[in-house]
Amino acid sequence: MLTGLLILLLLVVALLAIPVTLTYWLSWKQTFSGGLKVRWAFGLVRVGVTSADAQSRSVEQQAAQAKAGRSNRASGTKPNVLAAMRRESFRRRMLRFVTDVWSAIRKQNVNVLIRLGLGDPAETGRLWAVIGPLAGFLTRGQDVRIAMVPDFVDSTFELDSDGTLRVVPLQLTGLALLLLLSPSFWHGIIAMRINA
Repeated sequence: MLTGLLILLLLVVALLAIPVTLTYWLSWKQTFSGGLKVRWAFGLVRVGVTSADAQSRSVEQQAAQAKAGRSNRASGTKPNVLAAMRRESFRRRMLRFVTDVWSAIRKQNVNVLIRLGLGDPAETGRLWAVIGPLAGFLTRGQDVRIAMVPDFVDSTFELDSDGTLRVVPLQLTGLALLLLLSPSFWHGIIAMRINA
């Protein structure tokens, strides 16, 4: 029994050590659209997924969804991300996690355009003080182009991106486990929930 479990564990580790190549495109402007092609096991496994085209939806459906989204945002409570970002240990840990994951991914022709605003100019400015330099760091020495545009008037999130990424799932799993075992990460999550 123990030998069987050990063989199964080694098989899972071996499978997670095989690189995965992802070719993607995505767009998020009130609705999501995108596509993904996955190649694994050196091309033996190929999978393609495409979301429903946003153009196929009627204008009335899009307007109804936008109105429902506004009313849900007004009535529901959201986690306060800025409460977590105020904790220096949380910021350092998340920055380390993002840079470790970014370094673990092999990138080819990656383009990212982000438009982001929190609805309050002061909060948007504080957020950009953190993510603005991060965007510059992520593009350094890579085949990556990132353009980030702040919106100081409206609460906005828009994203356009495409490119090819090559990842080793075992490496990303290890980085995620290290993050989940970090006390500073959980202190930030608790602060986010308390100040919601």
